[in-house]
Amino acid sequence: MTDASASKWTPRALGRQLARADLSAVRVVIGIAIIWTIFASLNDRFLTSINLTNLMLQVVAVGTISIGVVLVLLLGEIDLSVGAVSGFAAGAMAVLNVHHGWGGWAAMGAALGVGIGVGLVHSIFIAWFRVPAFVVTLAGSLAWSGALLYELGDTGTVNINDDAIIQLTSTFLDAWIGWTAATVIVIGYLAMHLLRRRQRSTAGLPNPSIGALVARVAVLAVAVFGATAVFEDNRGTPLAVVIFVTLVVVFEFVIKRTRFGRHVLAVGGNQEAARRAGIRVQWVRTMVFVLASTLAATGGILAASRLYAVNQSTGGGDLLLLAIAGPVIAGTSLFGGRGSAWSALLGAILIGSISNGMNLLALDSSVKYMITGGVLMLAVTIDALGQRGRVTGR
Repeated sequence: MTDASASKWTPRALGRQLARADLSAVRVVIGIAIIWTIFASLNDRFLTSINLTNLMLQVVAVGTISIGVVLVLLLGEIDLSVGAVSGFAAGAMAVLNVHHGWGGWAAMGAALGVGIGVGLVHSIFIAWFRVPAFVVTLAGSLAWSGALLYELGDTGTVNINDDAIIQLTSTFLDAWIGWTAATVIVIGYLAMHLLRRRQRSTAGLPNPSIGALVARVAVLAVAVFGATAVFEDNRGTPLAVVIFVTLVVVFEFVIKRTRFGRHVLAVGGNQEAARRAGIRVQWVRTMVFVLASTLAATGGILAASRLYAVNQSTGGGDLLLLAIAGPVIAGTSLFGGRGSAWSALLGAILIGSISNGMNLLALDSSVKYMITGGVLMLAVTIDALGQRGRVTGR
């Protein structure tokens, strides 16, 4: 073995390769497995079907918000208002439904309209006046939090009892629907990759090995069918989880398979180069911030549905931290141009597992904040090392 080849296997070289490699999904899955093992050893209720189902219901709202955060991070920007926007939109829905007699669906539509409007307001300042997104969304966070307090009025809390709203998170699908959906997901994933292989072969491009494809499909099948089995052992597959996963799949397709997604990645990778390539950078940035606020509003609707109420703290607390930390921990880069909608799902599960496990152990919120912050810092450090490795090539 030559000195050059031997040097590739030193601990330092392996560490650099691991940091540079796109192994974020592997890292977060291993992290989830470790966290689940630790909490299962400390509390025998953690891995029960009822707790795992509740865990997924708990992460649906923040995970939905995180999908929008992923889009913003792909631009190399940050949105500090998503928590406040989710609360403001949920408050608008609750007030229109309870105090003004709007039907549940109409009120939810209005909440989504609020999200779109907020995104347009932000994008005017960010994309067209070129005010830094950090400043605009920080100001927006304060403004929309105040708007929530104003719309709730003196009562401070609005209780929701409309069936259309509540059933979003309290509906559990029949067993045959759950298993059919799981089968469709696995078959669809396989068909999509087989089609992609055929297109690459037709274009004369190399394809990954069949073994790699089989491994990916096997891992997905184990995850999907395993999750379905857990849900069916409890009350069935939650409708809210289906909505969340569907949004993840749709936006993953948008990011990786559409012109808009390629433009987002290009702008996040190098904005000036994207502009010179003819990409309408301002419109891309506008659409991203509109989508982020709309997804934040969707998350607020799901949170209100699960809690049966909207109050002055809705959208506050650690929601913003969790919505941003999840995708970053799961591999979406803070430097822009690299990430996946799947990071919203995996990151939400990882962060939610920490929170859920600590709640079962009755630990203080202070401990949860410190550990979550430590995990986030570790993930950002790995991301920074990977970014430096990709730039220097070492």
